[in-house]
Amino acid sequence: MSELIDNPTRRVEALREIIERLHNGASEDEVRADLKAIVRHCDAAEVAEMEQQLIREGVSIDKIMGMCDLHAALVKEVLIDSAHPDVPSGHPVDIFMRENAALREVIQTLREALASGARLAAKQAFNDLMDIDKHYARKENLLFSCLERHGITGPSQVMWGKDDEVRALLDELGQAIANENHCPCAAKALGERTFAAIESMMEKEEKILLPMALAHLSEAEWGEIHEQSPRFGWCLIEPGGEYEPRRNADQSEAEPVAKRGQAGDVSLTVRATEVPPKTAPSSDAIMFETGALTPAQMAAIFKTVPFDLTFVDEDDRVRFFSEGPRRVFVRPKAVIGRKVQFCHPPASVSTVNQILDDFKAGRQDCADFWITRKGRFVQIRYFAVRDESGKYLGTLEFTQDLTRERALEGERRLLQYD
Repeated sequence: MSELIDNPTRRVEALREIIERLHNGASEDEVRADLKAIVRHCDAAEVAEMEQQLIREGVSIDKIMGMCDLHAALVKEVLIDSAHPDVPSGHPVDIFMRENAALREVIQTLREALASGARLAAKQAFNDLMDIDKHYARKENLLFSCLERHGITGPSQVMWGKDDEVRALLDELGQAIANENHCPCAAKALGERTFAAIESMMEKEEKILLPMALAHLSEAEWGEIHEQSPRFGWCLIEPGGEYEPRRNADQSEAEPVAKRGQAGDVSLTVRATEVPPKTAPSSDAIMFETGALTPAQMAAIFKTVPFDLTFVDEDDRVRFFSEGPRRVFVRPKAVIGRKVQFCHPPASVSTVNQILDDFKAGRQDCADFWITRKGRFVQIRYFAVRDESGKYLGTLEFTQDLTRERALEGERRLLQYD
């Protein structure tokens, strides 16, 4: 396949042909040599770019996922093992790599437990292995999000699907380990399928995803990932380390880590026209820590959500209520500015005052009630609203008709409109 040398267009076409052959029933052994030739003539990032090019041209994600595991095996076989990226300890890439190392140890422990029939040890190791979801959640929600800003959408479309396949296998394996009547040999075989899927994803991350991210993400974006990671948690390790993101780094000026010679030669080509524009919020938008909304958007959201909200300020006066199409309790606009005690029947005022007093004193933060009203099951919740210092700002009433939800059984995983 000499025509593949220095010919990215031909490599993309060859990859498309291999995907189609696999989709049409060809075995992995039949296409292995041809795919190996493609991988041999490009770096890991270009393989990811070729997959992305096929997505842009309309090749389905399912077809690409069908080739993904064979591709990962060949990447492991052909590409030279790269050293641990030269990033500070505690950098998001360092943490991903250390988590993978810890996962490999847990997999080996679980493999040995399943082989020996040590059920208790298998349960303990499996519980540790389930920490992998934190690793995947950070990757999917933080790393993929930053890559998409650079027009790199292939990983989030293909790898996320493979992550979900791992999750499904873990669910099966967990049930097999928990079931004392399950055949140990079957659990061992299922374990090997699960381990192979996890190890394949590790190869994709370490040989393709992380080098590609180092080549394209700015210092500011790595700082963003670092700062938002704690909400998802860590997989098997404590992050620690010396890494401190540069404060107030300018996204436009910050240079990708790999371009400072820290991640080797990664040459992913992304079409400039495909990079999503970083649009500024509307001039009338209200800024929050997690985004921005215009007043029109906020009003529409409050009218859409399937529950009622009423806010009472620190002086016990009603300041706001949402106005959805199916309010449980009707609220006239004349209630705005009124003392909340005057909005309830006399028999309820003592309860209202107790809730407010407990909230103001910091003794409680939530009060729950549920009632049957006109044949409907209604939940009413009160929440103390406080600022970051803990100062009481008011009380939020949350009311929802849960009649339908209370009757739900089983699961609905397929789209079905009511």
